[in-house]
Amino acid sequence: MSRDLASEPHHDGSSLYVSTPAPELGEAVRVRMRIPCEYGPVAAVTARSNPDHEPRWSQAARVAATPKAEWWEAELLVENPVHGYRWLIGRADGTVQWLTSAGVSDIEPRDDDDFRLVTHAPPPAWAPEQVMYQVFPDRFARSAAADARPVPEWAEPAEWDDEPIGRGPSTPVQYYGGDLDGIVEHLDHLERLGVTLLYLTPVFPGRSNHRYDAHSFHHVDPVLGGDEALVRLVEAAHARGIRVIGDLTSNHSGDAHEWFVASRGNPGAPESDFYLWLDDAQLDYVSWLGVPSLPKFNWASTELRRRFIEGEGSVVAKWLQPPFSLDGWRIDVANMTGRYREQDLNAEVRQTIRRTMIEANPDTVLFAEVTNDAASDFPGDAWHGAMTYPSFTRPVWAWLSEPASSEWFFGLPYPELPQWSGEQVYDSHRRFTAAFSWRTRLCTMNALDTHDTARFATWAQPGAVRVAVGLSMTVPGIPVVFAGDEFGHTGTNGEHSRTTMPWSRVDEHTDTIDLYAELIALRRAHPALTHGGMRWLHASADALVFVRETAEESILVCAARADADIALPASAIAGDAVRVTGDGELADARIRSRGMSFTAWSLPGVALPAFGSEEVPAPR
Repeated sequence: MSRDLASEPHHDGSSLYVSTPAPELGEAVRVRMRIPCEYGPVAAVTARSNPDHEPRWSQAARVAATPKAEWWEAELLVENPVHGYRWLIGRADGTVQWLTSAGVSDIEPRDDDDFRLVTHAPPPAWAPEQVMYQVFPDRFARSAAADARPVPEWAEPAEWDDEPIGRGPSTPVQYYGGDLDGIVEHLDHLERLGVTLLYLTPVFPGRSNHRYDAHSFHHVDPVLGGDEALVRLVEAAHARGIRVIGDLTSNHSGDAHEWFVASRGNPGAPESDFYLWLDDAQLDYVSWLGVPSLPKFNWASTELRRRFIEGEGSVVAKWLQPPFSLDGWRIDVANMTGRYREQDLNAEVRQTIRRTMIEANPDTVLFAEVTNDAASDFPGDAWHGAMTYPSFTRPVWAWLSEPASSEWFFGLPYPELPQWSGEQVYDSHRRFTAAFSWRTRLCTMNALDTHDTARFATWAQPGAVRVAVGLSMTVPGIPVVFAGDEFGHTGTNGEHSRTTMPWSRVDEHTDTIDLYAELIALRRAHPALTHGGMRWLHASADALVFVRETAEESILVCAARADADIALPASAIAGDAVRVTGDGELADARIRSRGMSFTAWSLPGVALPAFGSEEVPAPR
């Protein structure tokens, strides 16, 4: 059953609705709510805050009224670093409803669903504007220098066009020999796509092709070209306006790591408390998911913190400063970091990492991998954005994939790929973003696939790649392209998807590359798609419609997997629309499209009086 979401009251954390995006403790902030005319007459609106978990009420005033919508405004005093609030709407018929980040409700909502104002240091202003491109260095490109390097003793060499081994003992040691100078040689491809942020999976030396089993954090793997190659890559990328972030494992090291080697079987070693030992002889230990080659760190260790994450001399700081000058970190399995049974030091670790980053280079970004519900770790105190799957990736797969038996679905034990309706996509997206602050939503990584997943194109319905990529570029967050997606790569699990780039056959993939370039250009051309609010208008089995809004411009989006004929309320769209991509038709607030389609229109911005304006009467 389709849902008319356009007739519901709306609030989000964008500049249309919140006067101050990065408030200080004790600062007064003004917040607004939009009530469409179809909702019906409203007698009173109140904003309810929850400072120190004690409810506080602020009466709202009507500050704008048109035949299409009313805007109500209240003032809040920010009294906690994370200040929750919600709206109470008194309707003219005597009924009452609540509006939270989870939506409209007739019953009292949970505090977890409150909107949030956050006083912690914000992410860099550039972060929400990025289009991220993920590179798995072993598989991207080989420079001429790679041919002269000896093959690591752990490796099983492969030819560049060999298929990745998706499962088996050879999977982590299959070695193609890509290096960092190879990436430099193909930065023109990234420019052609229009990406602005390069994310490198680990570059530290390990005993695997993925290098998540680091045996040192102090230098770049010589197989990749060493420290000097990273300097060359970052300098070349920066010269083209492309930022670069690294990948750090704060949860574990490899069992060949210098710290682990020094402490295993040696209880008196200075590094003894770096790991979680299960016996007095320090021979048995806790590891990531029981994998012996990945021993888990013990973040109760003061010395581990000093060496790794705290202060100017730490690993975290070193690579953000010249000559390396990385623009931030993505933290691997951040959800597990600092957690083991009764010990939970995750907040201390993430806050220390971010504090060190601010001291080393405040203009850096911090992403965290979280494989499930990320909300509890994202109060805005450290991680800027989540590399997560339940709010975007899995719902889009479930909506746009062919029915198929599956040996793999994001680690979930599904015998077949789930088949969802558009309403379920909407429900999942709203559920898993409800507890995020708005600035976290703008920095969340929206990936269709990554080096840890199968490739979306493997089971995508015909034409679905355009729809899925279009959604990644238009919902709040940072779109992520895993290298090879733009070549139409497929893969049945994460390891099988780590395909080499077919540089000798680029011309065979022009259509797909151009598709990605077109949709990336759409995002970059319209600031509403990076900073604008998001108001859902419609969700049905086969179609999703929403609008991203700013004062200067709005972008209306319709994603459909079958023929769509959607009549929106009169209040949903204001002003003349100009189609900017796709072939859908829009006339008199009615959208029509055929088959699998993705269409976007540019609309006028939302003109509102300044915050703090005088109250206006209700429209007659």
